[in-house]
Amino acid sequence: MAGDLFGEDVPARREGAATGGPVPLAERLRPRVLADVVGQEHLTGPEGAIGRMVAAGQLSSIILWGPPGTGKTTIARLLAEAVGMRFAPLSAVFSGVADLRQAFADAEKMAAAGKRTLLFVDEIHRFNRAQQDGFLPYVERGTVVLVGATTENPSFALNAALLSRAQVLVLNRLGEGALETLVERAEAELGRALPVTDDARTALISSADGDGRFLLNQVETLFATTIDAPLDPTELAQFLHRRMPVYDKDRDGHYNLISALHKALRGSDPQASLYWLARMLVAGEEPLYVLRRIVRFASEDIGLADPQALVQCLAAKDAYQFLGSPEGELAIVQACLYCATAPKSNAAYAAQKAAWVAARETGSLAPPANILNAPTKLMKDLGYGEGYSYDHDAPDGFSGDNYWPDGMAPADFYRPVDRGFEKRIAERLAWWNERRRAKD
Repeated sequence: MAGDLFGEDVPARREGAATGGPVPLAERLRPRVLADVVGQEHLTGPEGAIGRMVAAGQLSSIILWGPPGTGKTTIARLLAEAVGMRFAPLSAVFSGVADLRQAFADAEKMAAAGKRTLLFVDEIHRFNRAQQDGFLPYVERGTVVLVGATTENPSFALNAALLSRAQVLVLNRLGEGALETLVERAEAELGRALPVTDDARTALISSADGDGRFLLNQVETLFATTIDAPLDPTELAQFLHRRMPVYDKDRDGHYNLISALHKALRGSDPQASLYWLARMLVAGEEPLYVLRRIVRFASEDIGLADPQALVQCLAAKDAYQFLGSPEGELAIVQACLYCATAPKSNAAYAAQKAAWVAARETGSLAPPANILNAPTKLMKDLGYGEGYSYDHDAPDGFSGDNYWPDGMAPADFYRPVDRGFEKRIAERLAWWNERRRAKD
């Protein structure tokens, strides 16, 4: 039955009889109330969306979107407890249509008995479109309050109809403060300190990359072994078979080094860029994190001055994922050097910010009628598409039509610089603008 995939009741935290063995540390430390959840105070706090729902005693359907190990399942379970609802967990990985039907049937029976059901669907993005549509009538009737959990962008992974009936709440990857709290709770639970030096403790937390469950599993491994003397970062890396970033004690190293890399790239210094890249990778920084930052740099600081920069960075990401370390790290070096030596422009970045401001300020202005499609007679009668010029039929392939909404003057969001490929783009824009002025 759908409701029994994980069991209706929360497993005992401190006894292993139900599972035939010791309960994992991560399970023993599961928060018992929402206030114990770390790193998601923007949602669970008094002013957060979840905090307000609990205070009101009324839940609406929600989608919890966030990285692994950030508390999505725990929050769903505690939500049900906080408002006195039946908690019915379901995994999209192991469930099909029959499980969904059974879950809804059980919820209807419980509703008839006066008990509402919170249906928690883990990995909800794994259900196909038809299965997602199956939730709609039960959510609309209030048979269930749906709480879905996903690591994928809901905009692409979930149906628009389902998204319109649920509020999307974004969970943050756990910061170092939240991860430190988890380590302290583990130490309190087991009654002893983690057998590592201060530097190794910092490296261990950094290696978790915001995943609380992963961190607690690593901590449990350390506590399960007899260790005579506290491990330093190198010994810890050997013990866990994982490279540990050796950053300074005040934990600024991670941010300082990525800032140094970004500034050296922006300053077109390939030698310094390569040095800071090496510092991060040799220290054990996650290569894909570095790649994400270089990909961002390609759009923010190079843009259309050299459109191949983004292509090179994404190719480096594919190459690294295909080859792994250490062979794939050469692809990261290539992307780094390409970006450092490319012409620079932040015109696309500035254009994005300006366009976003204009979009928020102008609200819902409609497009001019001449560029609206008119698939029906009514729309044609209303003037949709009237006067539209098909640019390919115009001289030089350019009509100079107006594409701005009524009540809004044309704006210059994108202003290409006089460097690299953007120099040619600037010439093209000037040519088009001259013809627009001539048409007016």
